Amino acid sequence: MQACVAVAAEPPAPAATAGQSVTRAGAHASAAGPESFFTGRVRVDPLWPASAGISASGAHVTFEPGARSAWHTHPAGQQLVVVSGMGRTQVWGQPMQELRPGDVVWCPPGIKHWHGASPTTAMTHLAVTGTRDGKSVEWMEKVSDEQYTAR
Repeated sequence: MQACVAVAAEPPAPAATAGQSVTRAGAHASAAGPESFFTGRVRVDPLWPASAGISASGAHVTFEPGARSAWHTHPAGQQLVVVSGMGRTQVWGQPMQELRPGDVVWCPPGIKHWHGASPTTAMTHLAVTGTRDGKSVEWMEKVSDEQYTAR
């Protein structure tokens, strides 16, 4: 699972057709974002784990208003696609940026950042997170309320 939380388990046996496979929606259970890595209510809906076929996992991550990740980095980077709602993201030492549906965020390898919902509106993003040497995220300190509300 990921908002930066790795999906480690192999997917259930998918239905194969002509060299493709289909994993049905709901095949992976939703999970709450761990309190040690998130502030507020966060739901992670895993879509696929990193595998020999692709060294990146995918998940939909929903942040309730005011919820956000802790500061973190990714050893192989992460691509975020905002699916719904309003969000925020920030790279360490740079101004916070507002996010809207359709926005795409590239989190380069090793760059300290956070992401989450706006104070008043939930936000869901698709997270595609690269894996290097079996690791997809390095968690750091939580984003303070002062950092979250700073402009």
